[in-house]
Amino acid sequence: MGSACAVPCVALDAAQTFDSESKRESDKEKKNANKSKAGEEATTSFASPAGERGRETEDGLCRLKIGIVGFGTFGQFLAKRFVSQGHAVLATSRSDKYLPVAEELGVEYFSNVDDFCEEHPEVVVLCTSILSTERVVQKFPFLRLKRNTLLVDVLSVKEFPKKLLLREVPEEFDILCTHPMFGPDSGKGSWEGLPMMFDKVRMDSENKKNEERCHNFLKIFEHEGCRMIPMSCEEHDRQAASTQFITHTVGRMLGDMALESTQINTKGYESLLTLIENTCNDSFELYYGLFMYNQNATETLEAMERSFDRTKKRLFDQLHEVLREQIFGEGQPAHIREQQQSAGRKLNK
Repeated sequence: MGSACAVPCVALDAAQTFDSESKRESDKEKKNANKSKAGEEATTSFASPAGERGRETEDGLCRLKIGIVGFGTFGQFLAKRFVSQGHAVLATSRSDKYLPVAEELGVEYFSNVDDFCEEHPEVVVLCTSILSTERVVQKFPFLRLKRNTLLVDVLSVKEFPKKLLLREVPEEFDILCTHPMFGPDSGKGSWEGLPMMFDKVRMDSENKKNEERCHNFLKIFEHEGCRMIPMSCEEHDRQAASTQFITHTVGRMLGDMALESTQINTKGYESLLTLIENTCNDSFELYYGLFMYNQNATETLEAMERSFDRTKKRLFDQLHEVLREQIFGEGQPAHIREQQQSAGRKLNK
C-alpha cells in the first residue's frame, strides 16, 4: 500500500482550520498588495485593484463587502441603499424566491448559507424577524466566516439580541447592535434626519482595522443624513417602550376601528391615517416581537390601559353631572326653582 502524501491545511484569519478558501484569498490579497506597492507607491487613497476590499466608492466612502442574512422587506430595503453607495452586497435567505429581486438590485444571492459564508463578507447584517432571530443565530455557521468579521443586528428591540449574540457568537467576532428607526415606508425617500441608534457591544479596540471597518459601516447611514445616536441597548429598550411600542399600539387600535378618509379631514386626522398606514403595513409578528422581547412593554401597555380608564371615567363623570343638573336643576318646574333660589338668598344674608 503506497504512502499517502500529506497536504497541510492552513487557515489564515478564518475560524475553521479546514477553511482553505481563506488561505487562497489571503494569498491573492498578498499578491495584489505587492503589485500595488510596486506600481502605485504614490497613491495615497484607499483604492485597490477592482473588486478588492478597501476600494473607495464614487462618494469617497470606503467600499465594504456586506452580507445580509434574511432578505425580506427590510433586508431588501437596506441592500438597495448599500448598493446605491457602491458597496458590494451579497445576501442569503431560506429559499430562491428572492433571487429575481436580488438580481434586480445588483445583489449576489445565495440560498445556501454555507456558500454565503465562504464568500467571507467583512460585515454580516442580521435582518431576520425578531421571533426567528434566536433560531437563525443558533444554527448559523459562524465558523465558516473569518474570525474578525463584524456582526451587525438591526432588530427593533436591542437588549435581547445583545445578550443572544454575546452568548452564541464566537468571541473573535465584533458585535454592533443598531436600530435604524425607520423602514421601507418612513424611509422610502430621503433618510435625512432619521434616527439611527447604535451600540458597539463588542469591539477589538486594539485592532485599528476593525475599528475603521465599524466606522465605515456607520458612515453609510451618516452619509445618508441620519441622526446618529450612540446609546446602550438597555436604554434603547426603556425609551422605545414609551415611543415605538406606544406608536404601534395606537396605530393598530385605530386600524382595528377601520377609520377612513373623509371630505372634512383635519390635519390631526390625516396624521392618524398616516400612523395607521405606517404601523399596520408592518406584520403583526413585528408588533408582537416589540411586546414579547422588550421587558418594558408590559408596563407600558398597562399604563396605557389605566390612562384610558381614567379618561373614560372623567368623561362619564362629567356627563353624569350634566344629567343630574337636568334632572334636579333645569328639569324642575319654574315655581319650585324660584322657591329654592329664594331660600338660598335668605340663607346667604
